[in-house]
This record gives sequence, C-alpha cells and structure tokens, in this order.
Amino acid sequence: MVTLGAVTGLTVSPAVAGSAFAGQAPSKQPVAEGYGGAVVSDTPDSTQAGIDVLRRGGTAADAAVAVAATLGVTDPYMAGLGGGGYFVYYDARTRKVTTLDGREVTPAAADEKLFVDPATGQPRDFNTAVQSGLSVGVPGMLATWEEAVRRWGRFSLADNLLPAERVAERGFVVDPALAEDTAANATKFANFSSSAKLFLPGGKPLAAGSVLRNPDLAETYRQIRKQGTRAFYGGSIGKAVVDAVQHPPLSKNAAITAIPGSMKLSDLRDYRVIERAPTRVNYRGYDIYGMAPSSSGGTTVGMTLNILSNFTLSRMDSTQAQHHVIEAARLAYADRNRYIGDPAYVKVPPQLLSPDFGKSRACLINPAKAATSPVAPGDPNGKGCATVPAATAQVTPEQHTNHFVVADRYGNIVSYTNTIESAGGSGISVGGFLLNNELTDFNFAPTQGAAPDPNLPAAGKRPRSSMSPTIVLRDGKPVLAVGSPGGATIITTVLQILINRIDLGMTLPQAIAAPRMSQRNTAKTDAEPAYLAQPSTKGLEALGQSFNQVSAIGIAAGLEFLPHGKILAAGEPVRRHGTAAAVVSPRH
Repeated sequence: MVTLGAVTGLTVSPAVAGSAFAGQAPSKQPVAEGYGGAVVSDTPDSTQAGIDVLRRGGTAADAAVAVAATLGVTDPYMAGLGGGGYFVYYDARTRKVTTLDGREVTPAAADEKLFVDPATGQPRDFNTAVQSGLSVGVPGMLATWEEAVRRWGRFSLADNLLPAERVAERGFVVDPALAEDTAANATKFANFSSSAKLFLPGGKPLAAGSVLRNPDLAETYRQIRKQGTRAFYGGSIGKAVVDAVQHPPLSKNAAITAIPGSMKLSDLRDYRVIERAPTRVNYRGYDIYGMAPSSSGGTTVGMTLNILSNFTLSRMDSTQAQHHVIEAARLAYADRNRYIGDPAYVKVPPQLLSPDFGKSRACLINPAKAATSPVAPGDPNGKGCATVPAATAQVTPEQHTNHFVVADRYGNIVSYTNTIESAGGSGISVGGFLLNNELTDFNFAPTQGAAPDPNLPAAGKRPRSSMSPTIVLRDGKPVLAVGSPGGATIITTVLQILINRIDLGMTLPQAIAAPRMSQRNTAKTDAEPAYLAQPSTKGLEALGQSFNQVSAIGIAAGLEFLPHGKILAAGEPVRRHGTAAAVVSPRH
C-alpha cells in the first residue's frame, strides 16, 4: 500500500463554510488518511456534516443521515427527500452486513400500462414521461433514514437533520459542478414554476460562485424534526407532494403539457422500508456484499465476478484482461435484463450467483473474438454453456444519483447510494426539494420477446435499479466500502474498482481514478477518452471490440481499512470536478 501521508481532508466547518461567500466554494480533497472515522461524498458541506457528527460520537448511521440530508441541499439534482436509495451497513458488534431497500414504489392505482399513451397505444416518449406526475414514485428516502437511525444510531433523527437545515437556511456557494448541472437542466426546470423560482433566479441558471439559499427546504427539515416522519408520510408535506404529482405546477410559458400521476396520500402512508439479505460472492478470497433485488447491482456485480473467477486476470496482458472484463459484463447484463426485478413480483433465480452458473457463462468467452450483442441470457437450470433465446438489446439512458461512504470510530460502515433518478428528477419541486422520476426505470413495454419481462410497472412494485453500494470483507474483517452513481453504468464502475484493487494491484485512489468503460450487452462499449487512449485499445479493436466515447463514467467513493485502525478515504480527483474526502483525525 502506498503511504499517502497524514492528510486530514476537509478543514472547513459549517460555520466557517458560511464565510466562503466571497464567491468561492470550499475546496474538495479527493484523498484523506487517518483515524476515528471517515466520509467521502460529493460536496464539502455534506462531508463536513458527517465528520462533525462522527466527532460528537455519532455512529456511521447517524453520520450517513447527516450526509444524505445535506446532499439534498448542496447536490439537490441528484438526490434528496423526493427520492430513495439503498443502504448497506456493516455492524462491528455483530460483524454482520445488513441492507435496507428504500427504493421508491409505484402508486397503487398504476398498472403495466403506466407509460403507454392511451391515445396511441404506444409507449410515451422518454423525456415526456420524465417531466410528468407519472414518473414520480413514492419516496423512500426519509423512511430509510428513520429506520437506519432506529437500528444503529446514537442520536435522534431530528439531531441528524439539523446540519442540513442550517446549510439550507444560511446558503452555500454554488460550485462549478452544480452550475453545469443547472445549465444542462434549465429547460426542464423552466417548465415548472416552483423549480424555476429556486434554480433559475431571474430566469437564469445558478452561476458558479453565487449563493443558493433554500429557506423552503430548511422549513421542511424543521417541520420533520418537530413532527417526525409522519409530516411526510401522511401529513402536510405529504399532501403537498401528492398535490404536485396530481397537478404538476407548470410555469406560464411551459413547453410541455401537464400529465398527472396517480399518487395518493394513502400511498405515502403505506410506504415501508424492506430489510433484505445482501448478495454475497467470494472473489479471490474476498467476500463481496451488495444490494439484492429490487436492485440489480449486487447480483450483476456478483455474476460478473463469478464469471471472471474462472480466469487469472493478473497474469494476462492489458488487452486480454480488459477483453475478458468487457465480455463478462456483456454476459452478466444479458442475465440481468432477463431475470432480475422486484422479488415481490418476480421469481429471481437463486442460481444466478452460484459459481457453477458463472462457469457456464465463462465458457462462452472467446479470447480471440468479441461477442456480438445482444448475447443470449444463460439458463440457470441448464448444463454446460446453455443459453435461452436472446432478446432485443436494451439501451438504458444514463441517469444520475450520488453515492457516499462513512465509517465511525466503533468500526461500523455505511455504503449508501441514493437518488432521484435523472439529474433534476422529474423537474417538479415541492417544499424546496425535487421529486424523483424513478418510475422511468421500468421498461415502458415488454423487452424479452416471448419471455416474461421482469421490469414492467405494477401497483406497489419497485423499479429495477443498478445501484451497487458494496462492502468487502476478508476473513470476516472489513477491507473496502465502495460505490458510485451513474445509472446503468454503476455496475461496471463498481466492478472495475474491485478488479483494479484486487486483481491489478492498484491502490484504492488509483483504482477509482483509473479510466473506465461500461459494457451493458450493447453493440458498442461506452468508454472514457482516457480509456480509449490506452495502448490496449488497438488490441481490443483487433478482437472485434467497438467503442462509443463518452465524457465520464461514474463518480465513485470508497474507503479502505488499513492495519491499526487507519482508514484510507478516496474519491474522484477529476470527474464532476472531484469529490470531498475527510477523516476525523490524521493521528491516533
């Protein structure tokens, strides 16, 4: 392990950060190393909120809620009260990994034809569906925070929401990432009066260096702190959410027609967080724990690793190692698309994570030639290299989330991915926060030919996700906690970080910063410019691999647990202008 020195990370406290209003946001530091706990998240204010909770003796769960709530203020287009997520927790006392499914839920009045236009009988245009009440799932974010604090917290939910309330009230300096995201989504926000007022002051997108104050969100947090989560799940906040879904608040000059959703207050009252057994595969002696369905993340990462466990990547040259990773991901995504959905509605084959199934898929990798997508799904009940008929390739638009990691002085760990789906969600805001468009994660029409589609809408169903919050143990002891945002590319981002660290000998900061690709059973593999600039690209193209250049894939965050209680916290040095890592103390 490379020694990075005694780097504390952020040194800006919430009080001091308020003085940064001269026009420059607090700086981000992507790597920190030390003791007593650590946080890596997308913004300095959210990381500092978590560090402050840890310094007061809070657990990783307490700090995670403070981080997530503050991200709802400082990274509002990626997550917040209007969304949901998946919470993976390592309990140092029990040495057990537990997961909470806080995914959004389809309203009870919706059905399989949720996104079918009744006038034409055809699926609606994707962007039309996004900017409508139809896309909004019943949010699970606040319920997840409440459950996490109830199980593992030392402080109250009200205490853990206070840092976010203060940041929303006083404001924060808009950084270049948020300014760019605002400009990219200005047309969407302009369609809704509440969002235009907040994010397009004077009709113009937020500028880097300006100060964003959100008194409505501060009041929302204040109300929840006083009244509890019932204010959201059935009270006045919930009523405002339902009204916005049923009657989208269009601007006078909106370029869209309001399409109402069917959410009712009873849907909010009935929402429940679900504890699920984590996925688990053993890869090179490491136990990789992830999120089970309704997310496809843990299963698909696990399937890919099971395929790759049949090869020794560390002994291959770069071209062959990358070729095998691409091909393994291609095969695993075929299985994901065919078999994985909400387990309350779909029987997900347990064999998907068996070593034998991984071996049956590995035998289809040709080291001399790339496969042609869409490849056929495997047969979990078959023998040899059995497959079932292929379906149409699914092209999933890359969506946005945020991911962060937390560890505390007690040895507890959180890996948490949360989201409102697209950047800016549905575009509809209420109470200072944006509502998700999570239901567009469903397939709008069947995609699996004669086979059942596991990801069609249904009343009460949770849409399939790719979120992959991950915790890695070895001999029962924590080694890594990692994850990333990025929609369908999340799976391949987490996969590559694990391979870079475990197989290819990179340090965690190197594994996160390394160039990325994303193969999702599509004809071309998405790849960053730096990935395509590697010497191995010509060799990959000679094997039949073809690429589609994209600017960036994922925004990862990770922790590595070193000897003697030291923690290495690592985020992105460049992607989305970097992320913010910090530790409680650089010294024992």
